Amino acid sequence: MKPNNFSIAALTALAVAIFPASLADEGFSIEETDFGLTVKYDRELVTNYIVDQANKPYLWPFIGPTGKPMTRAYPMKEVDGEQFDHPHHRSIWFGHQNINGFDTWLELRTGTEKKLDADKLTAFKKKIGRTVHREFSQIDANEKRAIVKTRNDYVGSDGKKLMSDERTIVIRKTKNQVVLDFDISFIAEYGDVRVGDIKDAGLSVRIPSAMALKEGKGGRIFNSEGIRDGDTWSKRAAWVDYHGPLEGDHVGIAILNHPSSFRYPTPWHVRDYGLFTANPFGFNSLDKSRDDKTFTLTEGTRFFMKHRIIFHKGNTEQAKIAQAFERYSR
Repeated sequence: MKPNNFSIAALTALAVAIFPASLADEGFSIEETDFGLTVKYDRELVTNYIVDQANKPYLWPFIGPTGKPMTRAYPMKEVDGEQFDHPHHRSIWFGHQNINGFDTWLELRTGTEKKLDADKLTAFKKKIGRTVHREFSQIDANEKRAIVKTRNDYVGSDGKKLMSDERTIVIRKTKNQVVLDFDISFIAEYGDVRVGDIKDAGLSVRIPSAMALKEGKGGRIFNSEGIRDGDTWSKRAAWVDYHGPLEGDHVGIAILNHPSSFRYPTPWHVRDYGLFTANPFGFNSLDKSRDDKTFTLTEGTRFFMKHRIIFHKGNTEQAKIAQAFERYSR
């Protein structure tokens, strides 16, 4: 028997009228854009993955569990009350100042704002490299999580490819937290790669200015070893939590370093003004009592960085960050 087309159409119209938001509208969704990707939850922005606005991809903004942005807007946008320093600190990003001598941490804009003379600016530009987005290898979203996988090339100012990486980004959401898993596999795809021991390198978040320890408004820093505030800088730890006030709420950002990650437990380049970096490359450069850890990644080999970033309500104890790390580490 042939189906009754009128009946099917009528039922479809009735379903749309009763359920105006389809199941596909609930949970996570990902939309490809001119600049990269937009990730939403229940049709509300969570973050953008931006590939073409700087010399490296980055996530901005990142909306936390209170519905407010939890990373600094500058340099993408100037917001009253924010610190307008370090224009290369782009919300959430990875960069490194010495990959075969090239720098994907700083940007050309950094040199311009330093007001270098012509010769120094020319030399500066020659050192600036790029992390070039190659492709999205997977984009998938459902009611529970969003997954984005990318491939990227590290390129010197001379156009020569230095190495590549593969990134896996997974975003989940609960009532009190938004959780971002950020895994990077670095691959010596184009020959041997010399990776420097350098202070400015790693997976980074630039926190909102109001939360910064230096502001004196209640911002605090805690790590897994019981070390607090400014003393956490350069120390090795399994996790660090940076929390403080933000537009009437008390919220925090915790970065967890997985035990399988490169050089776990990582040193932390976490600063009182709001830079928050997991830096497994910075040993002697962060603490002169430690050995220089510059190394060469031989062609065809790779290493991994694996982190979880938790955007949470409350302080470290209220967010149960220690317990979250135990679950993550297993």
